[in-house]
Amino acid sequence: MQDQLFINGAWVAPATGQMLDVVDPSDRSVFHRVAAGSAADIDAAVKAARAAFDTGPWPRMSGAERAAILRKMGNEITTRTDELARMEVRDNGKPLPEAVWDIEDTAGCFHFYADMAERFDTHAEQEITLSMDKFKSKAVKEPVGVAGAIIPWNFPMLMAAWKVAPALAAGCTMVLKPSELTPLTALELGVIAQNAGLPDGVLNIVTGFGPDAGQPLTEHPGVDKLAFTGSVPTGSRIMAAAAQDIKTISLELGGKSPMVVFEDAGIAEAVEWILFGIFWNQGEVCSATSRVLIHEDIYPALMARLVEETQKIKIGHGLDEGVLLGPLVSQSQHEKVLAAIEKGKSEATLATGGGVPEGLEHGCFIEPAIFTDVPTDAWIWNEEIFGPVVCIRKFATEKEAIKLANASRFGLAAAVLSNDLDRAERVARAFRAGIVWINCSQPTFTEAPWGGYKQSGIGRELGEWGFNNYLETKQITTYDRSSPWGWYIKE
Repeated sequence: MQDQLFINGAWVAPATGQMLDVVDPSDRSVFHRVAAGSAADIDAAVKAARAAFDTGPWPRMSGAERAAILRKMGNEITTRTDELARMEVRDNGKPLPEAVWDIEDTAGCFHFYADMAERFDTHAEQEITLSMDKFKSKAVKEPVGVAGAIIPWNFPMLMAAWKVAPALAAGCTMVLKPSELTPLTALELGVIAQNAGLPDGVLNIVTGFGPDAGQPLTEHPGVDKLAFTGSVPTGSRIMAAAAQDIKTISLELGGKSPMVVFEDAGIAEAVEWILFGIFWNQGEVCSATSRVLIHEDIYPALMARLVEETQKIKIGHGLDEGVLLGPLVSQSQHEKVLAAIEKGKSEATLATGGGVPEGLEHGCFIEPAIFTDVPTDAWIWNEEIFGPVVCIRKFATEKEAIKLANASRFGLAAAVLSNDLDRAERVARAFRAGIVWINCSQPTFTEAPWGGYKQSGIGRELGEWGFNNYLETKQITTYDRSSPWGWYIKE
């Protein structure tokens, strides 16, 4: 496991010499330490990325040449899947099967954008038909420059890949700032980049706390584009900082996503997707369908089965066999979610869960919680909790369900469950959200756009949309000099 900063192709000590603890949330023990980067380290990283972009080979390589290196990175991630997944479990707490899935998706992300880089060679320029035949014009897509990326702790390596892979594929250079809570697998990208032959300075990784490293990155004048995934308040501050230099930004922020379950949905199927929509990854998912609306005709039967199945979920260390719910990422997050549950008890009915499991008091564990009959003005109905807590209420009509679903300042995701696919499609189109699932919740594909409406963010990641995040479009127009323009000089 790495413990230094990765700057300009080398592992270096932090300027201040300070280190930060890496904590295993299953028992709150410190098992590693990594560099605590500062503004001086960010400056060095940005300067390295700037030089690599302005004078280095990476932006000047063909897409096929960049693709070859990205594929090497993807291949090494695949080779190291088990090792990286176990590192993720120790660092983040999630169950091993989920961590393996994350690492597999990470490798797939690099391969996807390798293919896109290769195709870019034939799509970087587009001829434009003009109204005057004395001119020819084309639109040229070019890398935006130096990108600064700040990633969260819930999917540490995968969220890094969502930004690193498309940025590098487009020809950008990057400074990556991982969460101080889960820095380990992001740092391994430095090792992987070295082994793949990525030129020095193209990818730089600076670990550290937000005020010490994240803020200097957002404010650095050498950064052309900022990409951030995290909370709305932090996203707002980054947006304000970017405005000072008119930086390009993309923000993937919070959510309080609804799921609407109609009366014709199968009970077992609905329970499965409700559980997966909120308890997968301990509920530490920005798109989690944490507001569930159930048709009144099936409400009693569905709730009885939902409580029953929730109580069967095995809680424990992410490496233990059969565990489906690991610890929350940190003591701070654990305390925040427990406080939210206490607040919820004064607003609605706690049907099950919400406490610390017996025998697991040494870690950041919480029993998955279900609140029922939640009023629409309740704090727990409107605020993102980011933990294994779901809020449920009933509805009577389709119109009511849509109105309740859309009554949020967030608009990241939404889901609808119904055997009537025409109705499901109609409701899906009525949702004010950037991601909508029909008869499922949470499947995420590298090929499809990801991002939200309203306070859930700006821009899109993944697919061709994520690639375009890291491109600028330039117009190049040429005049046919076979005859003079003759506006001022008459000959």
